[in-house]
Amino acid sequence: MLDGVGFGPAPDTDAYGDTGSDTLGNVARAVGGLRLPNLERLGLGAIAPLAGVSAVAAPTAAHGLALPASAGKDSTSGHWELCGLTLAHPFKTYPDGFPASFLEALTAATGRGVLGNCVASGTEIIARLGPEHLASGKWILYTSADSVCQLAAHEDLVPIAELYAACQAARGLLTGPETVSRVIARPFVGDAAGGWKRTERRKDFSVPPPGETLLDRLVAAHIPRVGVGKVDDLFAGRGIISMHPRTNAESYRAIASALSVMKRGLLFANVIEFDQSWGHRNDVPGFHAGLLALDAALPGMLAPIRDDDLVIITADHGNDPTTPSTDHSRERVPVLALGPRIRPRSIGTRQSFADVGQTLAEFLGVPALAAGQSFLSEIWDG
Repeated sequence: MLDGVGFGPAPDTDAYGDTGSDTLGNVARAVGGLRLPNLERLGLGAIAPLAGVSAVAAPTAAHGLALPASAGKDSTSGHWELCGLTLAHPFKTYPDGFPASFLEALTAATGRGVLGNCVASGTEIIARLGPEHLASGKWILYTSADSVCQLAAHEDLVPIAELYAACQAARGLLTGPETVSRVIARPFVGDAAGGWKRTERRKDFSVPPPGETLLDRLVAAHIPRVGVGKVDDLFAGRGIISMHPRTNAESYRAIASALSVMKRGLLFANVIEFDQSWGHRNDVPGFHAGLLALDAALPGMLAPIRDDDLVIITADHGNDPTTPSTDHSRERVPVLALGPRIRPRSIGTRQSFADVGQTLAEFLGVPALAAGQSFLSEIWDG
């Protein structure tokens, strides 16, 4: 699951304020064309036109697009939808900051006051409020166009356990009509002279899924689940435990390692840096370099695949680094399904990310999910 790697506008992209967003397409145009030979062979260029990536005549993977069916464009709703749970209403956002009642309750619960309380870029607000935070000991609190509450604190001032506890307190306060998708701990280090840097000890505190997901079905059937990245955070720890690599490169190694030892079950990996490091920071060169590194890593990462394995590469939303926005974008996502028994063919445009989860439910032999249409019969040989 390539976090933030959208592949062009969905039918309702304009309604989300994301006109012009096309993460893969715009990055490809910005760098004069992508050179991704391994993804090209799989069929990435056969999904839709993509500068520099050819539509090969005989792709080695089943390939297509999936449209978002849930309301929203955040990682939580995207991951839930991929696992068969769609949302009719988006999580609440706070474009004018959080209400005074929440700030007062958070201060009472944690013993620290609040700075910021506005929509901001994480790197910008830390640079702006870092000195005052160090002087006052108050939390740096901010949000974005997405449904998130982010608490930042300097690791030399606030122990990481205290920051996590404060986020747990905020999670407990932001419920009912005030519910946000995620409360995120944002530890950082540095100073005004040498610069500020967010550390790898970010942690997401998500609201639990309101219905059954693919993971719940697998738990009931005693089928193993292994997570890589923030998957467990996005499901509030329900049904999966994850290892948490700091970078994409570490994630690729973790995927290869898990594939080499797993006998059965689901390996669910979130590859984070396309979203966290490059999309949110409008870093086109970084995003481009990340795509090149992904392509180069694919053969080694997927080498342990066995004859009866199914691999699906997809995404949860867009995060176009070429647009003025630094937030997620409402986009369709690529779907590449591969393995020794896959029949390479187009699966067209799926009407929901949930088609991925429904396909996996059928593949793993658990009861059908509430949403999605399986495409397993279209692609599986045997």
